[in-house]
Amino acid sequence: MAEVREPADHGLLQGAGLNKILGLEAHALKAGVVAASSGNHGQGVALAAMLRQTHATVVIPKGTVAIKVEAIRSLQAEVVEVDGGYPDAEVEGLRLAEETGAVWVSPYNDPEVIAGQGTVGLELQEQIGFQDEGLGWEIVVPVGGGGLVCGIGLAMRALAPRVHMVGVQPKASPYLHCHFYGRDMAEVVEEPTLAEGLAGAVEPGSLTLDLMPRLVDEMVLVSEDSIREAIRWAWRTAGEVVEPSAAAALAACLERSGGRRQVAVLSGGNIDPSLLAAIRGQPRSDG
Repeated sequence: MAEVREPADHGLLQGAGLNKILGLEAHALKAGVVAASSGNHGQGVALAAMLRQTHATVVIPKGTVAIKVEAIRSLQAEVVEVDGGYPDAEVEGLRLAEETGAVWVSPYNDPEVIAGQGTVGLELQEQIGFQDEGLGWEIVVPVGGGGLVCGIGLAMRALAPRVHMVGVQPKASPYLHCHFYGRDMAEVVEEPTLAEGLAGAVEPGSLTLDLMPRLVDEMVLVSEDSIREAIRWAWRTAGEVVEPSAAAALAACLERSGGRRQVAVLSGGNIDPSLLAAIRGQPRSDG
């Protein structure tokens, strides 16, 4: 069974956002920073900008979970909503950054952000202390743009190179799963998913497209029903509130076997309260 690892509030987000923004010279921050996000990355960028005393603009898709939007605004960031999904938010964010001269902070296509996300790997090594270079262990990570799994993978290749790295995407939005197995991402027909933080295509030429085949051993897909079941399992078994995008990793662990000890990296707990209540009381379907 998987061991559940969830960073403290803002911990994972700080590692990614702060590593990028704290490394910038003051003059580079005069026009502020811009990010696109369905919630969690936006919180990290907003927090980092607040600490550096600069302005943050976070572009989000309309329909982003309200609790995430409120968290971004509570960190003094400006929120801009756009029609469509995450790719539309990213296009608008890139446009705003170019127009205003603000620094663009990608959640995945940036070496400093990826390095910041790699601090999760350092925490795992501290907590678990992988023996035999990690033989017999697998780390299961939710994948949207691939920054988190690549960051952790970089850390593990240095600290415990025999750990088996597994990336997880929803069946409804399998862009990087498709790329990982040599298929054209343009063939993907995206469907709605509870795991909106993992949805959408990635920026052309993203660093993660080249990094993933070197750092990740396997990519798997999970259904919407499995994501719901994982949210329910986390609450009933571990008392953890897990958002759908994070629950994708746990869903994969609950479905997998093979003898390895598993660590599911839970990348957030921002779930709409009404959705959580509905899932807690919802029996699993046969679909």
